[in-house]
Amino acid sequence: MNFISHFISPDLCVLYVILGLMLLVGYLSGKGQTTTNSFFLGQRSVPGWAACLSFVATEISAVTIVSVPATAYMENWQYAQFFIGSAVARITIAYLFIPAFYKFNCTTIYEFLKYRFGPSTHYAASTLFFITRLLGSGVRLMAASLAVAIILGWDMSHTIVFFIVIGIFYIGYGGIKAVVWTNVVQALTFIVGGIATLIFLYVNTDGGFKSILAIAGGAGRLNIINWGPHWGEPGWIHKIFQDPNIIYTAILNGFVGSMAAFGTDQEMMQRLLTLETREISQRTLLGTIFWSFFVLAIYLCVGAGLFVFYAQHPAFHAPQNLDKIYPIFATQVMPAFLRGLVLSSVVMASIDSPLGSLTTSFVTDIYRPLIKRDGDDRHYLLVSRIGVVIFGLILGTIAWAFSHLEKILWLAFKIGGVTYGSLLGVFLLGLLTQKKGGNRANLVAMITLAVLNLTLLLLSEMKIFPLGWSWLVIFGTFGTFAMSWVLAPFLDRPKSAA
Repeated sequence: MNFISHFISPDLCVLYVILGLMLLVGYLSGKGQTTTNSFFLGQRSVPGWAACLSFVATEISAVTIVSVPATAYMENWQYAQFFIGSAVARITIAYLFIPAFYKFNCTTIYEFLKYRFGPSTHYAASTLFFITRLLGSGVRLMAASLAVAIILGWDMSHTIVFFIVIGIFYIGYGGIKAVVWTNVVQALTFIVGGIATLIFLYVNTDGGFKSILAIAGGAGRLNIINWGPHWGEPGWIHKIFQDPNIIYTAILNGFVGSMAAFGTDQEMMQRLLTLETREISQRTLLGTIFWSFFVLAIYLCVGAGLFVFYAQHPAFHAPQNLDKIYPIFATQVMPAFLRGLVLSSVVMASIDSPLGSLTTSFVTDIYRPLIKRDGDDRHYLLVSRIGVVIFGLILGTIAWAFSHLEKILWLAFKIGGVTYGSLLGVFLLGLLTQKKGGNRANLVAMITLAVLNLTLLLLSEMKIFPLGWSWLVIFGTFGTFAMSWVLAPFLDRPKSAA
């Protein structure tokens, strides 16, 4: 079916106006970027509330906008259990990680590892970040392109090019300031778009709120807590390791996974490093707990509302690929302007890309110390802008390669599970212990656990060794920490001792 037939000029006007506003904000906020300090850190002058919304916009992305309603429609609200652990993780990061990053005046968070352990750990962590961020963001870009291609009737490859060109334009021009302020426009757009969808679903549901509770609740779509198997029942250990949605497993994984995804990922932490002081950065991160949960709740409710709508309106048929249900609902059912707002929500949640953080890490962690140490700031700024273009092309290629996969919400987490544990393990080793050196041990531990997690993930996907993907980050974190601790006395002995 050609969904563009459902789309009319008023809808496109909504998209064009919001897109134009975002690009204008990016242009105005990014003017005068003449130094790498301004390009990478915004001279640490970004307001806390703007950094908070920028963090939320980066965290949410199109995976939430498209896939959370689909998951709530197909399954239930158990995904929300992870947020309990995520909230605790943000508090931990605020008072454990952020003080260390400000103490060493880090441009990238991986510089902390250089000061704490040495260059080998620094370079290894940066490399793992590149791999994780490129693959994970490729999934996010693919999810966004899928939704927009459905609504506009575009070819998937053309949609990916559209997003990449816009990202290269405003990030290459304005650096992190442009990223933060365009994120503000994006966050406000998908919050308003989600609320507007909920109002439309409520108005078009027979029986209103009571019907939603009765129909969705009766079908188990509002279930939040999964208590898992009873202790001691046959196969209970196997079920705990296989099902990531059991309450205590979900909280643990939400805590460890969020601490890894937020505390050891330059894409997320770069927003918090643009703030003037450590205290402001900490308060901003704590503020994201409310706003992230608010957005998550909106789109879980959208999924439940869609389930009830299709149950009450059999004339409208849900698509075979339920990952597409929200954008298809918008094109088939929602009226003019509201369709445009939903489209704008998806587009705004998609345009944010990792090009700024990838470039910052490349220039600061790789290019400056290893390739050209004696360049002036003008040279590094030029390299940064070239890097934005190159990483944009790579990201688009990865998104296109992922374009035929389904269950994209979980795919993004599975990719992060391979390497996030290695990163978190070595960061915790530096933050919680007084161990000196350890470069070789850290390198061996990080690579070993990343390879082990990749192997476990592949075995799990092939049904050879069933294991819930969320355990990967936990294994990687504790495995990296323990292995490095044990091997350091043997691999990193001082020469005199050897």
